[in-house]
Amino acid sequence: MAKTESTIAALSGLLSAGDTIIDGGNTNFHDDVRRAKALLTKNIHYVDAGTSGGIWGLKEGYCLMVGGEADVCKRLEPIFLTLAPAEGYLRVGDAGAGHYVKMIHNGIEYGMMQAYAEGFELMHDGSYPLDVGAIAALWNHGSVVRSWLLELTARALAEDKDLADLQGYVEDSGEGRWTVQEGIEKAVPLPVLTASLFTRFRSRQNNPFGERMLAAMRNQFGGHAVKKKA
Repeated sequence: MAKTESTIAALSGLLSAGDTIIDGGNTNFHDDVRRAKALLTKNIHYVDAGTSGGIWGLKEGYCLMVGGEADVCKRLEPIFLTLAPAEGYLRVGDAGAGHYVKMIHNGIEYGMMQAYAEGFELMHDGSYPLDVGAIAALWNHGSVVRSWLLELTARALAEDKDLADLQGYVEDSGEGRWTVQEGIEKAVPLPVLTASLFTRFRSRQNNPFGERMLAAMRNQFGGHAVKKKA
């Protein structure tokens, strides 16, 4: 964040009154609000553009969730409408609102990904020898769970039906954490989004202490067998 702050400070020194800085990254909305207020003292405008589309955005267009002053966003609309697919741009509110909506978008994305992952794991390891890639493709035709995310899932399974070349190590880029923090601040329960974030944390651990503790407790109170580290 320090680098971003210094970049914005340097950029603002080169701009003229009435110019606008557009932040199209994944920024914490609290930072957007503070930056917009500071820049306005120099009569420089600040617009935050939450951007979704991943690596396919260049081809398909980027869904844009934009925050900023209404008149400024209106003036910049030709840029946003050029980058976005049809119906894929919306000014959602004042400074910070664009990244706020994108933050929650990513939190929902975590939950959707986790639900797909759990369901497909059950089918992969379940009672029938199912072609889970074919089922992913099937569900994209009329099913209530069809989505672009499911299309990408089908693509991945078509390339490697067992995902054997991958490790179950999942990073997070921060927006899921901010979403959960906002839920805590607003006392809004987010059980699915929180669980999906914590599952990502667990995916990065190898033989974690918590799991070893569970094994130790079962052994202590019930004499249950434990597996010793090789």
